[in-house]
Amino acid sequence: MDYKDLANLIFPDAKPIEYYEEKYPERNLKEGAVVSRFAPSPTGFVHIGGLYQALVARKMANQTDGVFFLRIEDTDQKREIENGVVDIVNSLKDFAMDPDEGMINQTEEIGNYGPYKQSLRREIYQAYAKKFIEMGKAYPCFCSPEELDELRKKQEAAGVRTGYYGIWTKCRNLSVDEMITRIKNGEKYIVRFKSPGREDRKIRHKDVVKGNVDFPENDQDIVIIKADGLPTYHFAHLVDDHLMRTTLVIRSDEWLSSVPLHLQLFHEMGFKAPKYAHISPIMKNDNGNKRKLSKRKDPEAAVSYYEEIGVPNEAVKEYLLNIANSNFELWRKQNPDKTIDEFDFQINKMSVSGALFDMVKLLDVAKNVISKYTADQVYIESIKWAERHDNELLELLNDKEYSIKVLNIERGKSKPRRDIAKWSDVKDCIVYMYDEKFFNGNEEYDYDKINDKEEIKKILDLYISKYYDEEDDQSTWFNKIKDLAEELGYAREVKQYKQEPEKWPGHVGDISTVIRVAVTKRRNTPDLYEILHVLGKESVEKRIKKAIEE
Repeated sequence: MDYKDLANLIFPDAKPIEYYEEKYPERNLKEGAVVSRFAPSPTGFVHIGGLYQALVARKMANQTDGVFFLRIEDTDQKREIENGVVDIVNSLKDFAMDPDEGMINQTEEIGNYGPYKQSLRREIYQAYAKKFIEMGKAYPCFCSPEELDELRKKQEAAGVRTGYYGIWTKCRNLSVDEMITRIKNGEKYIVRFKSPGREDRKIRHKDVVKGNVDFPENDQDIVIIKADGLPTYHFAHLVDDHLMRTTLVIRSDEWLSSVPLHLQLFHEMGFKAPKYAHISPIMKNDNGNKRKLSKRKDPEAAVSYYEEIGVPNEAVKEYLLNIANSNFELWRKQNPDKTIDEFDFQINKMSVSGALFDMVKLLDVAKNVISKYTADQVYIESIKWAERHDNELLELLNDKEYSIKVLNIERGKSKPRRDIAKWSDVKDCIVYMYDEKFFNGNEEYDYDKINDKEEIKKILDLYISKYYDEEDDQSTWFNKIKDLAEELGYAREVKQYKQEPEKWPGHVGDISTVIRVAVTKRRNTPDLYEILHVLGKESVEKRIKKAIEE
């Protein structure tokens, strides 16, 4: 008996690999087109690092007229969570990163290179495992978990590497006849790859991000087919990336040590390996020390966190590109109106050591993104977020026409307002514009420089009785504020006051601050004229009267 007999015994129904090679031909793409993938496991929430990888993979495919596909790596079915695939699909959809091929919900997919769910590719893996056995490059291993544990203890006691390699490969050199006999006798087994490697030999790998990296050859006889008939990640990776015609694998640098094994698997099967780009993890500054963003410790590690606090998905993508390519920030300043799809991403400019995640910087990016939104867009997004997270804001925005006027203050200008970084900020940024909240609130008036009550009353009385006219345009209104300041003995211009501060008790800016605080109870707000205009005469007069009476 030979290895063909052994292979037929183990996988009697497996098709020849030629069937799959024909079914999944080379893709008809232009030269240089990248075929990349996002291949998560549905075992928990989508990590921001996963989204980061997907963004890079999609960018590389899109800007080369290639293909970006979503593959679900669910061979570890014990750890799969309910709706895990849906969460992954929806996360990509929410960030406008829909794949060209792959899973589109829990059960459906698009594309001609599927199934895109590893648990549905069992027969394909078995065909290629069968081929390995026929070639004498794989074999059944009958070692029980207890035997493997004992092997590990012996290796530890001997002070050598743990694993199934070299002299420790108990089943590697069994004869074909013995293997067949033991299988027919009903002994349980797994299938292992027969590595031709030696640890004392080196290989050099040119990583797209890391550059040249030297490794010892792989000499481990790793498991390729588990007892349940499903493949390990390593073997599935070989088969899937070959048949799906992947040309560039974007993955975390924790997989860098697996490169010798993966290159070896491709070589032994006679397949061309894809290029690898190992991305350093997103780091966090923790009391002066850099560490990985932790699923356990850091809420910002979960993609869902940004939706919960209301950071626009567009802003998250902008920020991730910012930390992926240092030149993105300059490009954005030079191209404020372009979409990120127009940015020429260069993967070889990614950080080798790992980008530092900065929430303050992310929120600053978000302010820029939201500042470009129209009032209608801000209203729609605020409503969508409030429906899920904030009933009070939802109620506040009930009057759509008025709310859009409020949100339009200082919007659409050359220097638009930048006070909103996330939808959860909206309520605090606009609540004072609603009379029902303003008059029922308990905030105190804080007038800053002018704090004499009689002086404040004098300013407000004169403003409302002589100078306020809701029909005034902005220029007229501002000149009237200057007139008011001058009539009360204040400097008409700030510049005047700075030149001779001893001559006046204050300046026109101090006068406008008194009016601002009276109608908003805040010293810092968007444009006061626009606020007064939106509030309208009745509300302005009521608010100033209340301030005078306080």
